[in-house]
Amino acid sequence: MDWKQIVGTVAPGLATALGGPMAGVAVRGIASALLSSEDVKQADVEEAVLQASPADLRKLKQAELVFRQQMKELEIDLEALHAADRESARERQVATGDQMPAFIAFAALGGFFGILIAMIFVDLPSGSHAPLNVMLGALGSLVVAIGNYYFGSSAGSSAKNQLIENLIGSRNFVSPRN
Repeated sequence: MDWKQIVGTVAPGLATALGGPMAGVAVRGIASALLSSEDVKQADVEEAVLQASPADLRKLKQAELVFRQQMKELEIDLEALHAADRESARERQVATGDQMPAFIAFAALGGFFGILIAMIFVDLPSGSHAPLNVMLGALGSLVVAIGNYYFGSSAGSSAKNQLIENLIGSRNFVSPRN
């Protein structure tokens, strides 16, 4: 798996920044979270992400929240960056008449539902469930991305993210573990 895909799963705001003019800021934020230093090479950051433990992924998620707060203070709208990214992909498809995104979407949907149906109705050999679960999860993520591409991201998702940020940023927030 590509290190940017991992970042995109755990910290989508940082991942968006990696693909644009804020890439340096994003790499430094990831480096600070995972390597406790901003003065490292991108290859070191890539390796740290690829070798990340669950505790490291929590640090990366925290770096995402800090990054989003910094962007908010600078009045940089990350959702507008996400929307612009999706829009440019759609414009490219319209301009070129490229049918490959639609083909990939149909193949992913067919694969997702095919594996799901097989896992429900077919007696599978022992030892095949774990790999099929991994494949189903990967295809499920791709199906969500396809939905976002064709139909846009939901406003409810943005509202949920804002609520989580507000709760974590609140001084009165009490962790359920305390």
